[in-house]
Amino acid sequence: MAWNAKQLPDILGKTQVVGIIGNPIRHSLSPVMQNAAFAAGNLDYVYVPFAVKPEHLQQAVVGLKALGVIGYNVTIPHKTSIIPYLDILDDSAERAGAVNTVHLSGSALIGYNTDGAGLVDSLAEDLDFTPGDDQILVVGAGGAARGAIASLCHCGAKNIVICNRSQHAAETIMENINVLYPDTRIQVISCNQVTKEIASLSSLLLNTTSLGMAGEQIEFIKLGDLQKHAKVYDMVYGTLNTPLVSDALASGLNAVNGAGMLVAQGERAFEIWTGQKPVKGTMKLALNSRMASLPTA
Repeated sequence: MAWNAKQLPDILGKTQVVGIIGNPIRHSLSPVMQNAAFAAGNLDYVYVPFAVKPEHLQQAVVGLKALGVIGYNVTIPHKTSIIPYLDILDDSAERAGAVNTVHLSGSALIGYNTDGAGLVDSLAEDLDFTPGDDQILVVGAGGAARGAIASLCHCGAKNIVICNRSQHAAETIMENINVLYPDTRIQVISCNQVTKEIASLSSLLLNTTSLGMAGEQIEFIKLGDLQKHAKVYDMVYGTLNTPLVSDALASGLNAVNGAGMLVAQGERAFEIWTGQKPVKGTMKLALNSRMASLPTA
């Protein structure tokens, strides 16, 4: 196909650069939706991925600041390790104990966490679920779980069960969250302790782990033990339907993957960097279009 200059965005000396750092980073779909939103808003910005190894994180933070990169998302494995290299933490990052968005404001690097709010936004829009008295069964106790649980509690969740292979990691989250939200009842169990009763009392099953990214099943939870009104949210979004989502839908449950969360957190990051909201629906449309072209898990 012949080269056509009209197909390319104008990237000039005044173009603002934002991006994402992580390792690995090639799988990220954030550039697709962010660049679509910049184009729709007629903003002179470009979003690019930066592969940063853990041992190079401090150098990368310093280098990006020196280059005038005005902001970037932060993904695995840097969400907690980047904190010492930032100047200010927003309340959202303080609560989550992790950073997924950085903004260069003047000479200060400010860390935010839009993941948790993005999850709550997606739960409301995609599953019509609002945190409250209903029991939430959370799978995992990593950084994603900590941020998700903190945000759920901040928005009113009163009853959470954390299921994880390592109870120590889950207990650490429970202790930290209870300091911030003492009115929330948090129970910790191991994966082999997910009884029929615990499952049946849960109105939301939330997977915060990477299980399913490579086609794995979550075998220690029997979806048939959930009540028919229960909802399933899988934070994995590599394909349109992860194994957990496919199995839940086959069981007659309302279930979605984490694409909505990716969009919602991305929209909040966009607003932090640009000071304005993205054109509604642009990120979701761009993401769904790209995901539809990906091979299934």
